Amino acid sequence: MHSPETLESEDQRPVRVALLSDVHGNLPAFEAVLDDIREAGVDARWCLGDLVGYGAQPDECVALAAEACELCLTGNHDLVVLGQIDVEAFSPSAAEAARWTRDHINDESVKFLSALPPSDEDHDIGLYHASPRDPVWEYILSTVQADECMDVMGVRVGAVGHSHVALWFKRSGDGGEVSGDTAPDGTELDLSDGDWIVNPGGVGQPRDGDPRAAWLLLDLEDWTATWHRVEYPIDEAAQAIRQAGLPAALSDRLFQGQ
Repeated sequence: MHSPETLESEDQRPVRVALLSDVHGNLPAFEAVLDDIREAGVDARWCLGDLVGYGAQPDECVALAAEACELCLTGNHDLVVLGQIDVEAFSPSAAEAARWTRDHINDESVKFLSALPPSDEDHDIGLYHASPRDPVWEYILSTVQADECMDVMGVRVGAVGHSHVALWFKRSGDGGEVSGDTAPDGTELDLSDGDWIVNPGGVGQPRDGDPRAAWLLLDLEDWTATWHRVEYPIDEAAQAIRQAGLPAALSDRLFQGQ
């Protein structure tokens, strides 16, 4: 929630916004994305949740988000570490990583994560970790889901994370047909017409076949979206996972982008 004093005025509203999501304790990927964003030049950095889980550097990633991002949401992997979701709802490797993170995360990180909401509609676009109708759990991966979620959005354009897949969905004006596709590096779209749901892809554990870290540049004046991918030292993130004693599958998958 935002107080009236903190709501954006016309003069304060950011125009160039970097959207990022699903950092998952992968510090080398997070640092590389923030460096790329810095070079691009933006007015704000908004994170759509899941700062922790899977990766072996949760505290470092939370501290960096607190410093670098003007807005952060919480995700299901953040919530399970806080004890607000049953760990049994997760896959075996994700559950093991969640338990490890619970045992190793510091109090300052817990305090920061505990203050984050899973959604935010106080800006020009709607922000949701997972989806507008279920901001914690639902994966939007089909046009049918996107259509139904657009019906409950309080805004014309929404941004989601959670699936770790860079993609977009568009519904033409007056409730028309919904189309969608993945968004490879360099994809540029005009969002000025129709209803949209966009996903920047994953920073710390991409799952669209491209192992590079992902982020999305939005121009909220021209209503354009540009997807970016960034090389980072995957071996460093993988080594940290192995040294922490976490499942080898969590390090191996980073090299495949799956």
